[in-house]
Amino acid sequence: MTKKKIKGLQKTAPKFDTKHRIKGLSNKEIEVVSYLELEEKRFFSKKDIRKFFTSDNELNVYVHRLRKKRRIERINKEKYYLIPIKAYKGWAEHPFIIADEMFNGKDYYIGGKAAANYWGLIDQLPTVIDVFSTKKQGTMKILGSVFKFRRVRKLGKTVKRKIKDHDFLIASKRESKKWIG
Repeated sequence: MTKKKIKGLQKTAPKFDTKHRIKGLSNKEIEVVSYLELEEKRFFSKKDIRKFFTSDNELNVYVHRLRKKRRIERINKEKYYLIPIKAYKGWAEHPFIIADEMFNGKDYYIGGKAAANYWGLIDQLPTVIDVFSTKKQGTMKILGSVFKFRRVRKLGKTVKRKIKDHDFLIASKRESKKWIG
């Protein structure tokens, strides 16, 4: 191979993405992450880790640092998701569990093609999870899942189901049939 061909190959070779790599943790950050993992708290609030810090400002600084280092992900105003230490290049949680945690288990349900797929009415895996709620609207991407929030005045008929020992609300099978087509 000529030097010119080698240089061309070097330019096209993938480079390590330093912007999204997981950086080292400080002793206090390791202490907090270890505590959450030992307690098996994947979803947590600032209140759960308050005891490790002397002030609210210090708490907020460490939460910001952990988010920047991609060790935690914000789920809603009060909740965060801990990305486990064993996660090497990324981590994903089931989108139905994330939706349930966003709404603290009430005033929402999963509908649309995600519900139709859950009930086996369609085979296509949805790229967007439709979440119907009385409060929230818009689109959000969390842990690799895209959520489309649709505000409704009244919630439809729902069923409580379980995934990985976690309850969630989903549109009933009859209600889900209207999204086929």
